[in-house]
Amino acid sequence: MMKRSVVFRRLRRFGSFLFVAGAGAWLGVATLPTFAATDQLLCSTSPERQQFNYWLGDWTITYPGAPGGSTSKVYLTLNTCVLVESWDGDKGHKGENVFAYSSDDGSWHGMFADNQGRVHVLEGKVTPGSAEFYGPSRSSSGATVLNRIRVVRVTADKVTQTWEKSADNGVTWTMEFQGEYSRKRP
Repeated sequence: MMKRSVVFRRLRRFGSFLFVAGAGAWLGVATLPTFAATDQLLCSTSPERQQFNYWLGDWTITYPGAPGGSTSKVYLTLNTCVLVESWDGDKGHKGENVFAYSSDDGSWHGMFADNQGRVHVLEGKVTPGSAEFYGPSRSSSGATVLNRIRVVRVTADKVTQTWEKSADNGVTWTMEFQGEYSRKRP
């Protein structure tokens, strides 16, 4: 009799445990859409994440020696949390640049990659109408180089992007790219 009593108590405890575990799992799954909606709301309403929106749109790019068909499309993805530039420098040179604001460290982060195997990871600051990113890379000789990329709003329909490199840790800079983005008309 005593043995049966111990078995029933253990079964009751196990049943209680299963009930609590099941209820917790159900609550966790039931609240997932709420958390997802909150994250989406954060990106779409965050002033920090909206500061780079001046660059959104379809652009024609001109720069010294530019082929005639250089273009850029800048759009938001991942619930408006990530800004992507998809560019085509014409003559087969293409790239994707991805930017996102991290509330964890209060910084913007960018990654530039092209179809020639180049990848640059940068960190920066964005204010309404101006963005500036810095990050290291290697020169063709293997030396460390500092990159500085700026994207500046000139007017509602014009943006400039410059890419400079420094071999002396930012004391002097050499212009690598200076492009003017003109908004395409529908």
